[in-house]
Amino acid sequence: MAEVVKMPKMSDTMTEGVMAKWHKKVGDKVKSGDVLAEVETDKATMDLESYWDGVMLFIGVEEGKAVPVDAVIAVIGKEGEDYKAALDAEGTAAPAKEETPAEKPAEEKEAPKAEAAGAALTDADLEKAGVTVVRMPLLSDTMTEGVIAEWHKKVGDKVKNDDILADVETDKATMEVMGYADGTLLHIGVEKGGAAKVNGIIAIVGPEGFDISGILNQGDAPAKPVADKTADAPVKETAAPAAEPQAAESAEPANADGSRLKASPLAKKIAKDKGIDLSQVSGSADGGRIIKKDIENFKPAPAKATEGSAAPAEKAAPVMAAYIGEEKYTEKPVSQMRKVIAKRLSESLFTAPHFYLTMSIDMDAAIAARAKMNDFSPVKLSFNDLVVKAVAVALKQHPNVNSSWRGDVIRYNEHVNIGVAIAVEDGLLVPVVRFADGKSLSRISAEVKDFAQRAKAKKLQPSDWEGSTFTVSNLGMFGIDEFTAIINTPDSCILAIGGISQVPVVKNGAVVPGNIMKVTLSCDHRTVDGATGAAFLQTFKALMEEPVRLLV
Repeated sequence: MAEVVKMPKMSDTMTEGVMAKWHKKVGDKVKSGDVLAEVETDKATMDLESYWDGVMLFIGVEEGKAVPVDAVIAVIGKEGEDYKAALDAEGTAAPAKEETPAEKPAEEKEAPKAEAAGAALTDADLEKAGVTVVRMPLLSDTMTEGVIAEWHKKVGDKVKNDDILADVETDKATMEVMGYADGTLLHIGVEKGGAAKVNGIIAIVGPEGFDISGILNQGDAPAKPVADKTADAPVKETAAPAAEPQAAESAEPANADGSRLKASPLAKKIAKDKGIDLSQVSGSADGGRIIKKDIENFKPAPAKATEGSAAPAEKAAPVMAAYIGEEKYTEKPVSQMRKVIAKRLSESLFTAPHFYLTMSIDMDAAIAARAKMNDFSPVKLSFNDLVVKAVAVALKQHPNVNSSWRGDVIRYNEHVNIGVAIAVEDGLLVPVVRFADGKSLSRISAEVKDFAQRAKAKKLQPSDWEGSTFTVSNLGMFGIDEFTAIINTPDSCILAIGGISQVPVVKNGAVVPGNIMKVTLSCDHRTVDGATGAAFLQTFKALMEEPVRLLV
C-alpha cells in the first residue's frame, strides 16, 4: 500500500516548512532511513528521512516552495502502484492529465465566443480611438487614496496637453493632476470633495461624442495595467521629485510683478534641474502657463553691460550642478526564520504588557575575577558566561521571575533553563543552557560556544532551543551601551546586557575611573511586578559586583 509522506512539525513554533532540496526524484528507490529532502524550518535546515521502503511515486512540492505542517509532500509505494487513492484519502488532488482538444467540454469551447462578446476595451483600442483614461495617480509612497480638492475643467470642456484637470489632496500635500491628452472632457468620475482609490478612474478625455459606457463597465481595474500609460504618466511626472514635495509647494515661483507664475510640475522639475529661472520663461499654454517645451526651447538673454561701468564686474556666484540620483531597491522572499521571528515577537510585544527596569553595575571586581579564573579554567570564560551564571543563581532566589503566563494559570518553574540569544545570518536563535544554576562557569562557557558554532552552521536541533524559562540577550560586544529587548514568550522576562564602559565614578568620596555595565530587564506585567523585578536586579547586581559568590 502506498504511504503518504507529510510535512513533519520539526519544532514547537513551526507552522510550515520550505523544501530546500530534494535528494530523491520520482522513480528512485527509497529505503528506510534514506534522506528524502532537506527542509528549512524557522530555526534551521533539517534532514527529512524516510520510514518506508519502496519507490518514490509522487512529489507534491517543488524545491523552494513552502508547505504547511501535515500537508502531503510525497508518496512512497511499490513500483507501478496507483498512488491516487492515497492522495484522495488525504484530500489532495493528483496532478491532472493535460486535456486534448477533443476532451475539452463544450462549455469550454464556447468560452472564447462569450468572452469576445463581452470583452472590455483594451488600451490599444482606446489609444486607437484617441481616448485617455485619467486615473488617480500614486503621488506619495504612503498614499492609498486621493481627495479631489478642486476641478479646473467640467464635462464638455476642451482639454489640451499639460492642462491642469484637478487639484488632488493626498496624505502629504495638495498636488496638481493633468490629463496629458488633447480632446474633450467626457466624464468626471469623482465629484469635488470625493475620494478615489489609487488607480481609480477620475476622468476620461477623448473625441467629443465618444461612447464611454464600455470603459465605465470595466470598473476601476485597467484592462492591461502594464500598458496603462495614462495611469503611469501622472505618477512618474508628478511624484518624481518625491524627496522634497513639501518644499516645492512652499517655494512657489512668482512673476516680476508678484503674480503667481503658472507652470506644469514637469516644467518646474526640468527648470530646477537645468537651473533656469521660471520668471524669465514665456509660457505658450493657456493663460501664459509654462509647459515642458517652453523650458526645452528657452534661451537665456545675454547680460546687458552697465553704462559707465569702469569697476570690474562682481564675481558671479558659482552655479552648482544638479545631482540626479536613482531610487533602487532589491526585494528578497522572507525566510522561514524571519517569518517566525516577526510573528512571535509581534505577538509578544502586542500581547504581553512590557515594562523595563535599568540598573548600572560596577564591573571592576568582575573584570579582575574573570582574569584570575581564566588562569585556571580549561576554556576561556567571557563576561557573558558570568552573566548567565549570575542570572541562574538569582532566579533560584526569585522564583516569581522564573515564571510564565499560561492563560488561566501562572507556571512557576523550579528548574532554571537560560536561553542565550545568538545572532546568525538569517536572524536570531535562542539555544538553552539547561539547569544553569547547577553548572560550573567553564561548563556554561563550553556549551554556549558549542551552541554558537552549531547555530551558525544551522546544525541546532529542536531540543537545543526548546524549554527556556528566562532569556539573556547581550549586545555589549557590539559597542551598545544599553537597549531594551522583547520578551521571548512564554518566558516572563528577558535581560538585555550592554557593554562595559569606562566612566568616572564616585568611590569613598573621590571621583575615580570605573567600569560600568548597564542592564535592562524587560518584564511581563501579567506575571512580574515592578518591585519583584527590581529585587531580582538587586540580587543580580550583588552577584556581578562580588563574583566570588558565584563559586559557592
